[in-house]
Amino acid sequence: MTDSTMTTRQKVEASMRRRRAAETRFRMYGMASVLFGLLCLVVLFGDIFSKGFSAFSQTVLTTTIEIDGDYLGVTADSSQQEIMSANYDGLIKRHFKNDVQPKGRSEARNLFSLISSGAGWQIQSVVLDDPSVIGQSLTIDLLVDDDVDQWFKHEYGNDSGSVRLSDKQLEWITGWIDAGALKTQFNTTFFVNGDSREPELAGIRGAITGTLLTLLVTFLLSFPIGVAAAIYLEEFAPKNRLTEIVEININNLAAVPSITFGLLGLAIFINIFGVSRSTPLVGGLVLTLMTLPTIIISGRAAIKAVPPSIREAALGLGASKMQTVFHHVLPLAMPGMLTGTIIGMAQALGETAPLLMIGMIAFVVDVPGFINDPSTVLPVQIFLWSDSPERAFTERTSGAIIVLLGFLILMNTAAVMLRRRLERRW
Repeated sequence: MTDSTMTTRQKVEASMRRRRAAETRFRMYGMASVLFGLLCLVVLFGDIFSKGFSAFSQTVLTTTIEIDGDYLGVTADSSQQEIMSANYDGLIKRHFKNDVQPKGRSEARNLFSLISSGAGWQIQSVVLDDPSVIGQSLTIDLLVDDDVDQWFKHEYGNDSGSVRLSDKQLEWITGWIDAGALKTQFNTTFFVNGDSREPELAGIRGAITGTLLTLLVTFLLSFPIGVAAAIYLEEFAPKNRLTEIVEININNLAAVPSITFGLLGLAIFINIFGVSRSTPLVGGLVLTLMTLPTIIISGRAAIKAVPPSIREAALGLGASKMQTVFHHVLPLAMPGMLTGTIIGMAQALGETAPLLMIGMIAFVVDVPGFINDPSTVLPVQIFLWSDSPERAFTERTSGAIIVLLGFLILMNTAAVMLRRRLERRW
């Protein structure tokens, strides 16, 4: 009897040890999976930041140039149109030709190629702001070409030379460095300019403005429609076969690939209703279709989370069904609805495929001023730059990704803070 009891006890203890060991292994596997995921995230973010952080600095050449009114054909009293049409590029070329004195046309072309094609616009902007500088010597930080910018930020100090710069060009650049004229500063151009074919002039202001306008249209359409649909399906819709089909289709739409919504927007909004391509309006309409299922599902979940006692108390005091929903249930469910909306908007912020289908891949230089102006958005701008062969565009691609990640982190943080501030625990 004792031997049998001991044998049973030993079996139970052995079984418990195996179960504890299995549980310990499962926990270790889970921790290893989480650590591996975090490691991949760190590697991804590290790679993006290492490539894109330098996009926030720009190499400039400090020089003193005479704003020769006789050469430009303008005076301080000239009209704005006359000042704008003056030959500032020729003025810059004359300045560097006299300063460096290249030998022959070939050397002159190599010298002029070191200066950005946007340098003339810089001087024009200064003269337009203050015409009194005409006839005076002006010290200005001129943008240099992207090849010079990349060499100075990434290759300066190496003995391997440069693939895209000649020895004579490197000699001139080294002379500017020794004189303290070549330096890096914060790249305001990246944030105040629109897109450009020249990397040193390309910026994300147009893409950011287009993104904000597109998200504004998306929010103004998707939030009221999604909230109204969630309220109706959860509180007022009869429980029959038709509403079941609607609910199933809403859940299925949340898993539909985003490019399908782009095709739908192309077929309906553009081909049938004639909405202009590549505008925040059509982009917002397409993203509204994509985010509605997320908002409706999260809205219904928020309404379900409101305790039934709230409804029963309101009805017991004589409130109508409408008053119960809009005066008691909806205010308590609104934090969850807002959180779901912000998460849906953050998802829409990172979408590229549906916007490509409606023409938002167009090269847009001007900053949009309204929802019907041609524009692009940050994800599409990143897609366009990633396809460019210039090394400087690779840098700006990573820089734009950092800005996009900042927007996503900001929106998700706002959702979490809003949830914690407004939610009530029952």
